[in-house]
Amino acid sequence: MDNTYLTTSELSKRIKYDERVIREQLKDSVLFEGVHYIRPFGGRKILFIWERVEEEMLSGVSMQSLITGL
Repeated sequence: MDNTYLTTSELSKRIKYDERVIREQLKDSVLFEGVHYIRPFGGRKILFIWERVEEEMLSGVSMQSLITGL
């Protein structure tokens, strides 16, 4: 499976959240290392796995609620 890796800045633009909110509030409370993001080559840089982040955002959302706008 091909994954789409995004920097914090790129993720910020996709989900319309400030980079700081992602780093300080979402990372390690909603988005977890090894599941939603990785640190390639043991470095400091973080790359988010878009498909996993998107799954997390949509969990609990049914097709009916999307159709009715709830």
